Amino acid sequence: MNEKIIVQGSPITILSKDYNDYICITDLANAKEGEARAADIIKNWIRNRGTLEFIGTWEQMYNPDFKVVEFDHFKINAGLPSFVLSPGLWIKRTNAIGILVKSGRYGGTYAHKDIAFEFCSAINPLFKLFLIKEFQRLKDEENDRLKLSWNLQRTLSKINYRIHTDAIKLYLIPLELPQIKINFTYATEADLLNTALFGMTAKEWRKENPDLKGNIRDHATIEQLVVLSNMESINAMLIQQELSQKKRLIQLNSMAITQMKSLISINNINKKLEN
Repeated sequence: MNEKIIVQGSPITILSKDYNDYICITDLANAKEGEARAADIIKNWIRNRGTLEFIGTWEQMYNPDFKVVEFDHFKINAGLPSFVLSPGLWIKRTNAIGILVKSGRYGGTYAHKDIAFEFCSAINPLFKLFLIKEFQRLKDEENDRLKLSWNLQRTLSKINYRIHTDAIKLYLIPLELPQIKINFTYATEADLLNTALFGMTAKEWRKENPDLKGNIRDHATIEQLVVLSNMESINAMLIQQELSQKKRLIQLNSMAITQMKSLISINNINKKLEN
């Protein structure tokens, strides 16, 4: 899904992919120097040693398939007069996911918001402040739409929704994770949250549901998505507190169980009042 925000009169495209936001850094470069120099600005930025260390570290944190050996090769050559690097080559050689190159109507080079903000710091620090403000406004509007959707779902449920049976509760309320799941090391924070709420990673879900389109979160209920949003905020706080992944998983799983029980109880109470 693509959306546009206007930052100091310049249109900036936002691409949502796999529950992550990518900002068009081609648009950011255009806002700084105009379309003629956008590609050169991005190439000069990505070949910088500091940039390589930043985006390479980001990939190692969030991308289990990142090719570290190729990354090290680029780092060794960074700074040499003959060293040339483009976003496309970076993606091809390292299997990077933090930067995307798209063609067509919304064509351009996109970067995960973490990387895009770093790019903006390098080329136009003042513009970055306005970018963050408009980006946050967009996210606030999306959260408001999610709340509206949830309220609408609850209203419609009064028409044709039965009180949850114990069998349905069994599928909706997360189970307390077994020790083997708690001790497992998860490659990404997304899969840590998936395991805490759904009891499985995205890969495990795809293996169990080969005929379904999309991913595990595409098939979540409104209640599960609300809990997931809360978990993301709590997980960020727990990371700042430097809690180990194991301890965070235990706390997030407990939180998911408690919040899902609360949401289901509210639905049941509403239904009883209706009857």
